[in-house]
Amino acid sequence: MELKGIHVPLITPFAADGSVALDALEKLAYEVLDAGAAGLVALGTTGEPAALSAEERDAVVEVTAAACAARGAQLTVGASGGDTRAVGEALVALGARVPQAAALVTTPAFVRAGEAGTVAHFRALAASSPLPLVVYHIPYRTGQQLSPAALRELAAIEGVVGVKYATGGLDQTAAELFADTPAGFAVLTGEDAFLSPMLAIGAAGGILASAHLATARFVELYEAWRAGDVERARELGHRLTALALSAFTAPNPTVTKGVLHAQGRIPTPDVRLPLLPAGAAEVEAALALASGLDH
Repeated sequence: MELKGIHVPLITPFAADGSVALDALEKLAYEVLDAGAAGLVALGTTGEPAALSAEERDAVVEVTAAACAARGAQLTVGASGGDTRAVGEALVALGARVPQAAALVTTPAFVRAGEAGTVAHFRALAASSPLPLVVYHIPYRTGQQLSPAALRELAAIEGVVGVKYATGGLDQTAAELFADTPAGFAVLTGEDAFLSPMLAIGAAGGILASAHLATARFVELYEAWRAGDVERARELGHRLTALALSAFTAPNPTVTKGVLHAQGRIPTPDVRLPLLPAGAAEVEAALALASGLDH
């Protein structure tokens, strides 16, 4: 499996009665894929998976898997937890349902297992998982930092194909990792505002919530860096950075949902507690930036 390009971690739209709006989810999935996204991520953080029932999560996977199959795109599904055994069982069940998918798995959150424990966690998961694994490295949520050496240990595990790298920016660990990236190991940024510089130094792509709002432009940025069109990449990168920063002025995915609703693409801007909807000012600012990218 070669992970590259722009992947959109889909929001979960809700209908006015509070149920999951599966028709809107399907429409949104096709919209971003037809705009050039290389793949979808179902049940990532942006999809509010912790607030969904098991039946709702299954329905989300079914809809996104069908869209990816129809468009020949890559499906990645979030599957995380602090109990290695339970995550392993979830991966086996997921593989039986969507055998062509990859699994996005966070480092064990809250328990702070240490680097050795984290590597052992992924080694155990990879040994039994029918799906290739993408490590989700997001220490400001999990509480677990990983050094370049630990990331290279993870990359050496058979069945681990990449990392969603979301450490808050472009840091020294990223610089060291790109200076000697393991063969066959895709580094995808999860920091929307840092997509352009990460692509410039060698990232394979990104998993980006704000790419809902201007999918074709994010794809254009990816392709500009790949083609070596530095002038175009810089100009577009600055504009997309402004959009990305605006999309995170309130907790993710509240601003993105607000903009999608204002655009008429989802039925409500609703989120489930403990999230609250974004304010009008935040939504209007992001909407204006997204609209400006059409010109």
